[in-house]
Formats: sequence, structure tokens, C-alpha cells
Amino acid sequence: MLRPLLNWFTAGGMLIHRDPAACAGADGRAGRAGRAPIEVILLRCLGVGYLLLFVISTSTTHPQPGLHGRGLVILIVMVGFVAAALGTQPRNAHSPPWQRIALLLAVTAASAVLVILQPNGIWPAGAYFVGVVAALRLERLAGALTLGFSLAVLVGVSAAEGDGGTAVTVLVGVVPWFLVMRLMREARERHVQLEVAQVAEARAAAVAERGRLAREMHDVLAHSLSALALQLESTRLLAREQRVAQDVTHAIDQAHHLAVLGLEEARRAIAAARGDELPGPERLGGLAEAFGAQSGLAIAVQVNGEPHELAPDARLAVYRTAQEALTNVRRHATPERVEVRLDYRPEATVLVVEDHSIPGAPAPHALDSGDGYGLTGMRERAELLGGRLLAEPTAAGFRVELWLPAVPADATGVGGRDRG
Repeated sequence: MLRPLLNWFTAGGMLIHRDPAACAGADGRAGRAGRAPIEVILLRCLGVGYLLLFVISTSTTHPQPGLHGRGLVILIVMVGFVAAALGTQPRNAHSPPWQRIALLLAVTAASAVLVILQPNGIWPAGAYFVGVVAALRLERLAGALTLGFSLAVLVGVSAAEGDGGTAVTVLVGVVPWFLVMRLMREARERHVQLEVAQVAEARAAAVAERGRLAREMHDVLAHSLSALALQLESTRLLAREQRVAQDVTHAIDQAHHLAVLGLEEARRAIAAARGDELPGPERLGGLAEAFGAQSGLAIAVQVNGEPHELAPDARLAVYRTAQEALTNVRRHATPERVEVRLDYRPEATVLVVEDHSIPGAPAPHALDSGDGYGLTGMRERAELLGGRLLAEPTAAGFRVELWLPAVPADATGVGGRDRG
């Protein structure tokens, strides 16, 4: 009996079920769904006190529960009453209603037996309990029928035992309680619906604001980069016509290529701001191909383990970390080859980018590329996701390792904390 009692104060909710959608914050994240509102906690306390009062009253009323004869029957009925009452509050709030109805009928049967064995006892508590739970945990028709049947049984048994006055008192007292509890439930449901509507409104406002920012980014940044790329293309053609030095032409080619890449990244950032899918591990192959084409280096990409779904922020962290690591290799190292490895482990996702330097080359050191996706930013991104990022020299080059837990500490929605 202790486990159902503890469930009242942890997951289940005493009488009123709170819609999980109402536990979401205005930013769309899941709230503390396990924490019940104050009114539910109060109802739990009242429920525990109610059952304690029932046990104490039944134990002190003559004839008292015992281990022999009628006392043993009363003891069994008392335990059955408490067990059935606790069972009406299961861990799963979406359990079939017939289970709760069956338990309420068991409470009714236990109360009817107590009418016979302890006519001066607290058996009317069963009728009130059925009324309250039927109002708050069952739909309107099912609750009304269940309470009606329970009252018919208890009032009939009480009248048959010659206690018509108590039967009338129970009938007159339970029905108003049922109606009041139904009003409480409907008020609570309307409050939950209002919370859900507020969350939806906040999300819509956030989407509209992201769309406005995306349009502004496109008008300013994307257009500027497009103009820059066209200007560099014209400069490259002019340099070739005038037959300038080869290294100058090569530098212009590289600048044009970087402008085109920057334009692509700007468009991806704009798409992310609009709510489109962020780049993730599936783009590591294309990233490696682009790196190999730019640098002329051999690069190997290896994926180990069964891929599992990652949160949007985690997907972006994997891609951005690989992008930053390869950028640093191209700018600050003299590698012979580069390896990119992605391991899907049961407890974590691990990305390793390691370069192997040409023999005799100077030892590399950790440098950020300065383009907004630096290793410092990647380290902060990893820590916000409950992971870590290591960047350190090795005997043959430099190694960057990103470790992210399988279940992020605080996974957010699309674009939640994108530093890129």
C-alpha cells in the first residue's frame, strides 16, 4: 500500500489530471511535468488524511477489527477499502476508465459490508469517496452512473438494516459534493486549455519573430555576400585577362570560393531561423568532400554504431564542430591526412576530427578560425548540451573530440541556442 501512496506525491496526481501540454513553457520546452500544481498537492493531503481517518474510525468502532470471527472480516474489508481507494489513483493517468470504475465498485462493496458489520461506523465515507473520485476522474455520464449505482446499493443496504435516517443523510450530502467536484474539474480543464492556448500563441509569436529576422538577414547579409561573390568573380576574370601573377589569381579564386561558402552558410542560417531543419551528421560527408577539394588533402570519414536520433542542438553541434575543426586544420596545420570519425554509442555520440602532420612539420596548437564558430564557442555549445569538447595536440598532429550524451541535459527546439 505504500507504493500507491507515494505515487500520489510523485507522478500520478491525486485527483485532477494535468494535461502535459500545459507543462510546456512559452519557448516550447518541456516543463517540470512531474511537479503537480498546489491544488493537486492539497487534494493529495486531503486524500491521505481521509483514508487515515477512515482507518482510525473503523479501528476504534465496535465491533473492532481483529484476527477472529467478525473482527477478522472487518479487518479484511478495511484493508480492501483502503487498497481499492489507493488503486483509483494509478501511475498512468490515461488508464482505461473501467479499471477505476471497478475499483470504485469495490469501495462500494466494502462500504456495504461495513453497513452490516459496523452500522455505527464511518461507512458513509465510501459514498463520499466514490462521489469525489467519480466527479474528478471519470467522464460526466460514467461518473454519474457509477455514483448512482453506489448510492443505490449503500442507501438500500442501510435502509434494509433499519437506518433510513443515515441513508437519507448520505444521499443528500454526496450529490452536492459530486456537483461541486465536477465544477472544480471543469474549471481546471478550462485553465489547462487556456495555458495551452497561451503556449501556442507564444510559439506563434516566436515563429513570426524568427521569420522577420530571417527576412532582414536575407536582405542585408545574403545580398551583400552575393554582391561580394559577383565582384570577386569579375575581379578574377579581369586578373586573368590582364595576366597578373599566378599567386594573385589563386588568392582571388580562394576569396571567391570563401564568399560562395559564406553565402551558403548565410542561407542555411536563415533557413534555421525560419524553422527549417538544421545541418547535422548526415552532412559530414559533403563537408569532408569540400575540405578535400579545397585543400587537396586525403580525408577519411568513418561512422561507427547504429545512428540514433539527435536533438536539433546536438545535430548542429556535431556539424559545427567538424566544420570548425577542419577549418583550423586548413589554416593552422600542415597535415598529411585527416580522419573524421563519428561513433554512435549507447550512452553518447562522439565525434573525433584528427589530423596527422607531415613528418618534421611544427607542432600545431589550438586556434580558433575567428569566423564565429571557434572552438571556444563549440566548447560552450557542448557544455550547454551536457557534453564536453577536447582540443589538444597529439604525437602526430592535433585532435578535436566532441562528446555528447545520448539524452541531452537541456535539448531545445530548432535554433534554440545556435551560436553559429
